[in-house]
Amino acid sequence: MQENSYALSALPVGKRAIIHSLHGGRAFCSRVANLGFTAGALLTVVQNYGHGPMLVSLRGSLVALGRTEANQVQVCADE
Repeated sequence: MQENSYALSALPVGKRAIIHSLHGGRAFCSRVANLGFTAGALLTVVQNYGHGPMLVSLRGSLVALGRTEANQVQVCADE
């Protein structure tokens, strides 16, 4: 993994990234892990208007995340 990570909410549409870590309480981390957001998983941003929820493709599914949740998911660029 790369040392430089950034919030999922900062990614533009079409960008692919690898999940680096989750930052939040136990309930949040458990919930998003059950949706497939685990370290090392590859995702692609499908929709990100810069406000409101964003849509990502992850493990063959489309998942909507609120802006606050997306800020708690740290990702690294997919090289």
